[in-house]
Amino acid sequence: MPGSNAVAALDRNPELLSGRVGFMGLPGPDLPDGLDAEGGPPLVITEHVGLARTLEAGGRCQVSFGYGLPGHSDGPLDTVVLFVPKARQALDMQLALACALLAEGGHLVLVGEKREGIAGAARQLQALAPDARKVDSARHCLVWVARPDHTGKAFDPEAWLQWHEFEAAGARIHVAGMPGIFSDGRLDEGTARLLDTLAEQPVTGPVLDFACGAGVVGSWLQVRFPELGPVDGVDVQAQAIVCATRTYQRNSAQGEIVASDGLPDHLGRYRTIVTNPPFHSGVRTDTSMTEQFLRDARRHLMPGGEMRLVANRFLPYQPLLEQCVGKCQVLFEDRRFAVYQARVPS
Repeated sequence: MPGSNAVAALDRNPELLSGRVGFMGLPGPDLPDGLDAEGGPPLVITEHVGLARTLEAGGRCQVSFGYGLPGHSDGPLDTVVLFVPKARQALDMQLALACALLAEGGHLVLVGEKREGIAGAARQLQALAPDARKVDSARHCLVWVARPDHTGKAFDPEAWLQWHEFEAAGARIHVAGMPGIFSDGRLDEGTARLLDTLAEQPVTGPVLDFACGAGVVGSWLQVRFPELGPVDGVDVQAQAIVCATRTYQRNSAQGEIVASDGLPDHLGRYRTIVTNPPFHSGVRTDTSMTEQFLRDARRHLMPGGEMRLVANRFLPYQPLLEQCVGKCQVLFEDRRFAVYQARVPS
């Protein structure tokens, strides 16, 4: 994002951005200054589809959405810059990819804010490359550099896929997980409360699962209610698209899994939209994505259709649901979570 402290810290060290450069986890559409013109357009690997589309439209770099690197055939990189990921569980996978992309003798730059856990991330880097050293501290950030020995090895994102089995509200499903995906390896409490209400008060199709994550809700709905029909899923994150697709396949669930930053127009209208939306951006609470989604949701709901949403109780969604969708009631509430049902007038 404009004004990113991590990008500003890199701007202080242009000598680090030598040769052909790749960026992983770039926090916004602005590229650092000081890129080596002879190295050609940099490669940016991002797990956020909205950022990927913005960068593609800008035309200043090559872009890969996710870790499969489709069409990447321009040879190894001289420098890979890795911004500390929001989900630290993803760092080992990203370090492995960085090493795979690096040419022999290439260097890896790790940068991040102190509050985002750069100190712990640096220890992970040192475990991979004992020669790693800190080269700058500025703008509340640290910059580390290393030259890993094991470069150029093949990287297979599928090797990082794991399977988990959950039983909830009368249905058992198998769920794919990858480092960095929400609630990897467990059924989070909010989703469990949402599934409880869906079992007690079933919905009708067609159904859309917004912010579908690993595809838990859509798969569970079709296993629990086989007559319901397909459930489409939308998510902004590359790992979610991979995992939801695999989860649907494993559970014989049907529906289109779409990578989108918000609700794409081509999906049309639904009788039901279900969601357990995100509310964090890095270490900050950020409900802007969900607020925009609620404003857009009305045009994707049929007359008489419903929105079923679970959220932490402190988040101010009930007034927005009333304003954007229709009459809203609380189906479940405890000290942590609330499940809301809002209906479009018939």
